[in-house]
Amino acid sequence: MVDAGLVVGSGGNLSARVPGSDTIWVTGAGTWLDRLDRPDFAQVHLASGELVGDGTTPPTSELPLHLATYRERPDVQAIIHLHPQTTLLLDALGERIRLVSTDHAFYLRAIVSTPFHPPGSPELAEVAARAAADGTNCVLLAHHGCSMLGDSVELAHKRALYLEEAAMLTYRALAAGVLDSLPECPAAYSGALTRGEAVSA
Repeated sequence: MVDAGLVVGSGGNLSARVPGSDTIWVTGAGTWLDRLDRPDFAQVHLASGELVGDGTTPPTSELPLHLATYRERPDVQAIIHLHPQTTLLLDALGERIRLVSTDHAFYLRAIVSTPFHPPGSPELAEVAARAAADGTNCVLLAHHGCSMLGDSVELAHKRALYLEEAAMLTYRALAAGVLDSLPECPAAYSGALTRGEAVSA
């Protein structure tokens, strides 16, 4: 994610649900995502938000966001919270990110934007969880970042990459003055995905 330019410094955090338990592993406060090792993660009880075991790593300040989303979405096994630059720029400009390719449509399906709330706040956690409640896996947090959800770390990661790719294509079309004529992925394909028909990226 750092190599792909989706993170600057320590601007992001990751978590994963522990299979078969009521706990999650989440990155610690201030950790750099290109320098992670086991001590950089904290294990947290999903219901109470309390640390599990004898670990001393304080969890990220965005822990409420992760906990609220897991509680709302039992199917989610991993959350990647990042600050991708092109995505943030378009959202700040009020420009909808276009899903141009079949990959964008397949992995993202829908992108939901939410109003600004301070990072780490209960209000941010609540609005992010509410935005994902209907099955949305791509939530934009105004002037802040995005939350990408998946049933695996790999899938959440793919969604983060395709979100920024879609944002970059949208921005290039905007800069070239042709955004209004930019074709999105054909509606027939997107509709088949929505209906759950057998299609793949």
